[in-house]
Amino acid sequence: MTSSQQLPSVGVAGLPDDVRPLDVREADEWAAGRAPTAVHIPMSELAGRLAELPADEDPLYVICRSGGRSARVVAYLVAQGVPAVNVDGGMQAWAAAGRPLQADGPGQPEII
Repeated sequence: MTSSQQLPSVGVAGLPDDVRPLDVREADEWAAGRAPTAVHIPMSELAGRLAELPADEDPLYVICRSGGRSARVVAYLVAQGVPAVNVDGGMQAWAAAGRPLQADGPGQPEII
């Protein structure tokens, strides 16, 4: 993919209500606050866990905190032939849009 090509991306408002995003943040970020339907594979583990990608998601929406890591993951997945789309603004935009959040533990979910 050359720098002149645009990565597929979508804003949170353009996501389907029943979306199962691939969350590529680290474990502490995931535990603090995530989309309830998300699949978690940290970016650092992705290459070794490609078989765990949800096969029924087409396209696969990829999300991180703000959109930077997920953009790199989308570029990688597209190069592997996986139909992937970056979620612009990441989990920060997800939370700001009032989308549901859940966290591990008793505290309120937060995006860290």
